[in-house]
Amino acid sequence: MVNSIPSKNESTVQFSIITVVYNGESLLAGTLESVFRQTWQNVEYIVVDGASKDRSVEIIREYAAKMPGLKWISEPDKGLYDAMNKGLRLATGDFIQFLNAGDWLHAPDTLAKLAAIISAETDVLYGDTLLVDESRTPHGLMSEMSTRSLPKPLHWRDYLTGMRVVHQSFIPRRTLAPEYRLETGLCADYDWCIEILKKSRKNICLDEPVTDYLMGGLSKKRHRQSLQERFSIMQQHFGLVPAILAHVWIVLRAGLHRIKRWNKERY
Repeated sequence: MVNSIPSKNESTVQFSIITVVYNGESLLAGTLESVFRQTWQNVEYIVVDGASKDRSVEIIREYAAKMPGLKWISEPDKGLYDAMNKGLRLATGDFIQFLNAGDWLHAPDTLAKLAAIISAETDVLYGDTLLVDESRTPHGLMSEMSTRSLPKPLHWRDYLTGMRVVHQSFIPRRTLAPEYRLETGLCADYDWCIEILKKSRKNICLDEPVTDYLMGGLSKKRHRQSLQERFSIMQQHFGLVPAILAHVWIVLRAGLHRIKRWNKERY
């Protein structure tokens, strides 16, 4: 059963923000609050809970009572991307953003600034990401601390060398967004972004962070599996030889980045 409060239409552009959570009571309220405080009012907020056994549902109910446009479900799922697909099926907005428990919209006017740069041909909005720890202490921008330099403009072939935009800071037009292919494993988001970029007309970068990203994550913890699945996706989209050559460059790039960030924090 879907619990919802009717959305209040205050603008022509609507963002559908999807938060997936399971037993995330320590992280969830901050994520919900970052959406609640947005100055841009035309937001459809969807929370997909995986039948949490902690206070997650109680926290969702508290915010649903004061957030127009929030709808939520709580039921078992088959994992992260299955839950994200449930959110996609519920979404009706113009643009889709995934903001999982622990990740925040960077500032109260983030959605307003994104809305201001949309044109009729804009199909993807994106930007940089501020890396934070569990105390919400900033550690730096992803484009500086990692090998993920931010392309301007963004093209699907940029993804030959890996996930160039943090998934939470990649906001596509909903009509271009397919469901995640569960068989692609931990890198389903990588595959998803490439599929969208192959179809997009115009990709616009916001010149400031879009999200605050809680460092860690499933693919970071299961790094070897993530690399294997990423190579498989690269081969599907770009071919075997380009995928091999790309990984040679990825290794070299990592070495150069290590030298560049010598005695500095890296991610």
